[in-house]
Amino acid sequence: MSTPSGPGSPPEDTPAAAVRRRPSLPFDPIEAAAGLWSQHWGDVPRMRAVTSLMRVHQLVLTELDERLRPLGLTFARYEVLVLLSFSRRGALPLGKIGERLQVHATSVTPLVKRLEAAELIRRTPHPEDGRAVLASITPAGRELVERATEVVMAVRFGLGSLSDEQCDDLTELLTPPREAAGDFEV
Repeated sequence: MSTPSGPGSPPEDTPAAAVRRRPSLPFDPIEAAAGLWSQHWGDVPRMRAVTSLMRVHQLVLTELDERLRPLGLTFARYEVLVLLSFSRRGALPLGKIGERLQVHATSVTPLVKRLEAAELIRRTPHPEDGRAVLASITPAGRELVERATEVVMAVRFGLGSLSDEQCDDLTELLTPPREAAGDFEV
């Protein structure tokens, strides 16, 4: 798809250019949904907020997945590698990975299998728990985490349109619902 360039257009290799190449809707779907929602139910502000949150989640995830694809990663697989690279021993039980990433154990297994097939992690029996399996990051996995992190940071985590202050404000706004859901102990 050809994109217009000229004054005011972002350079072709920026995240904004990648987002611009996606087809845009001729209307704001959240505002359209809010108008319809208000005709049937109440609490439009929360409906708009949660729908906006979910839509931004999808847009950011799509952006990060597209940027990581040339490295053979998705954002989910990248998260597993980062988590393992942050662990003291470079290894965690699969159940702990699911718990930390807030995904069901059955979702962790395919991620780990793909990373293992790419020789980015190894799976081994847990030395103290015969029922558990450890995932350990390999040197190739550590090297790829560095390269992938450069990519993620170059696109500013998919939130390049927000200032640092706006990112801090967003984090602060999202903390109470996380606390209320029991995401972490206060």
